[in-house]
Amino acid sequence: MTEEPLEIRLGHGPLDDRKEFRLSVTMRTPGSDEELALGFLFAEGVISAVGDAVRVVHCEDVKDEERGNVVRVELQPGLDLDPTRWQRNFYTSSSCGVCGKSSIEAVHAQCSKPIQPWGALEPAFITSLPERMRAGQSVFRHTGGIHAAALFSREGKLLLLREDVGRHNAVDKVIGAALLGGVSVHACAMLVSGRAGFELVQKCAVAGIPLMAAVGAPSSLAVQLASDRGITLIGFLRGDRYNDYSAP
Repeated sequence: MTEEPLEIRLGHGPLDDRKEFRLSVTMRTPGSDEELALGFLFAEGVISAVGDAVRVVHCEDVKDEERGNVVRVELQPGLDLDPTRWQRNFYTSSSCGVCGKSSIEAVHAQCSKPIQPWGALEPAFITSLPERMRAGQSVFRHTGGIHAAALFSREGKLLLLREDVGRHNAVDKVIGAALLGGVSVHACAMLVSGRAGFELVQKCAVAGIPLMAAVGAPSSLAVQLASDRGITLIGFLRGDRYNDYSAP
């Protein structure tokens, strides 16, 4: 199982006067770097649509040890970007994640559209998701130590699955893949391995995903954010049992 740092840089400003801003460093499993970068930028509110990014390329003018681990996202010249908002430089660890938002109010301000409620839960649908995700986890079968995130349709079809040493990276990769593939997530369910932390619910809230399930426990702030945003939040999804934290 490989873990390497990925630095995300932004190219922004007029075409004749481009500037570079070093936004973040995350420890990730190499692969799907374009998806990871775009998903992260979308979840953090740097971009609001895939069209806000002209392209994502690996930087070649770097040290040998950095080659393959630095990407530059070229933003549209007209995109309004205030680098001082991110001047502290995100550092996202593979173990927990630092979402960059210190309050639920900040997430609300980022979400321009209401989330369509999932509606009544079908237990058979919920309990079938972990097995369907595990069937697609090729890296996990070889290592036994990697996280995954999977996007399912309401009918239970596996639409996207990504693996990474960081669960937040796996979610960013799924969201980035959905952006690149034109997949509408507004009637989908997101399943994540491990616990349901605040930063993962935040990403679902910004993307407009109405249901998030986790095999582990949610944090109290994750439950509060899910409740405020109208997201159905499932925790401790194991076997034929789960907890619905959206229920009164």
